[in-house]
Amino acid sequence: MAAPAPQATATPSTQATGPISDADVAEWKDKFNKVFAAPSEHFNSKSPATAQPWTHNFWNFVNPLETCLMTWCLPCVVFGRTHHRVNKSASLRGYEPINTSCLLFCGSTAVCMQWLPMAIQRADFRAKYNLQGSCAVDVALACCCGCCDIVQMDKEAELRVSGEQSQNEIQEQYKAAEVMVVPVEQKE
Repeated sequence: MAAPAPQATATPSTQATGPISDADVAEWKDKFNKVFAAPSEHFNSKSPATAQPWTHNFWNFVNPLETCLMTWCLPCVVFGRTHHRVNKSASLRGYEPINTSCLLFCGSTAVCMQWLPMAIQRADFRAKYNLQGSCAVDVALACCCGCCDIVQMDKEAELRVSGEQSQNEIQEQYKAAEVMVVPVEQKE
């Protein structure tokens, strides 16, 4: 009788976690709970008077063409990329096209509610970078021209996050090369 083959056990570091991140699920759950706990407070919110204008125009969604086409065909992927860039890694380290935010967008689209995560993400983005706007405008943009909204946020995120990244990079001062010295043998 042959011995049973040993079963492979995966260690936590080698297990595939899949596209859904528990941390992202908790983050989105908290965002939704805050909005549903006080909807009028959020809907009536506006940016402060000192808010800056958006760098990228809402109607300039065709440039770059790749982002426009990707958003037209797969808006969930661009939505998830923007979320990852702003909240996790400016360089998109660890980014997977199919992620929690992407799947949330797909699921909300299936029930015609995609405007809700879009408006929440835009409001968070405006607050983080002190940009002009209001929740009512965020909802209107998400409902009327969602692709334009996603493209604008993606381009703005790329610009703002890359600016933060370059400001935070550590610049090492120039160091002169060390001089090599050949040891001299001493005679006794």
